[in-house]
Amino acid sequence: MLIAFELSGEHDTIPASEAIACLESLHVDFKIHLKLDGCLVIELKDEAYRTAHALSKRLSMTHHLMIVLGIGGATEEDILDTVSRADIRLDGTYSVRVRRIKDCSKVDTGSMERRIGGIYYQRGACADLKNPEIAFRVLLTGDKSIFGYIVASVDRGAFEARKPHYKPFFYPGVLMPRVARALVNIAKPEEYLFDPFCGTAGILVEAGIIGIKAIGGDVQRKLLLGAKMNLDYYDIDYSLMYQDACRMALCDESVDAVVTDPPYGRSAAIKAESLDDLLTGSLSEIHRVLKKGKRAVFISERKIEDIAEKAGFRVIESHLQRVHKSLTRRISVLEKNG
Repeated sequence: MLIAFELSGEHDTIPASEAIACLESLHVDFKIHLKLDGCLVIELKDEAYRTAHALSKRLSMTHHLMIVLGIGGATEEDILDTVSRADIRLDGTYSVRVRRIKDCSKVDTGSMERRIGGIYYQRGACADLKNPEIAFRVLLTGDKSIFGYIVASVDRGAFEARKPHYKPFFYPGVLMPRVARALVNIAKPEEYLFDPFCGTAGILVEAGIIGIKAIGGDVQRKLLLGAKMNLDYYDIDYSLMYQDACRMALCDESVDAVVTDPPYGRSAAIKAESLDDLLTGSLSEIHRVLKKGKRAVFISERKIEDIAEKAGFRVIESHLQRVHKSLTRRISVLEKNG
């Protein structure tokens, strides 16, 4: 069975990476069928409905998960042909939505929705836009159209409710919850996730909400107190430590995932003598405490690939996130050599 992820458009590469990492974390038997702009289609051998619902509870940069009924061309006649040939019996109510991915199609979506709706109306089904029994969806991306129905959706409003300024303790310059959750998912934690520069615990909160035990450290006591307030507010299972990230109080190979956003010199106290020392020392310590074959997601303003490789990591992915004209985050996904 084919499942389509309708990816969010807030980043070019992170949404697909998050979806694939979540599938791997859930030990799902899958293979990539199509990787398109704004849409990832996988072939799934496991139970599709259960898997889709489990994914919807973890993902942040996906809108909907769809059971794919057909894949065709992107012209109006191609779309109607794909819909007409779809193998599905419909006795109840339905809705139809057509979405252009990044305006890559010139198809009139409203007209297309009416024409598709007419196909099922002629087959005896009734339209219900407010509470349909089945919600059909067409994604138009490049020269392809993906037709299917929604089986699960991500509650993106929950991430909005956890924006930093809504939390008990606020400090500027932190990651937004959707980004933090996506990076947690990309790190593929199993039991514990560690953030050695935890700040106000935005990353740890997102890890804890999906059932991961959160461990954090920081050299600023004020931020640790704020982190405690935020973690308690969301009832997270956590441990916090006052510590220097270049001299961590953790045993060798004791955590199975690391996600961290170091201060990299921005209006924050750095205990190391220089930013270079901080990057070198913290990456060395992260490598020490991380289990073999596991991932660390490290955010920086500068390239850290050479430092990471000298510490013993393999760089498996890199993502760029432009925050504003003077700040672009470099997100490096690292793996400790087994």
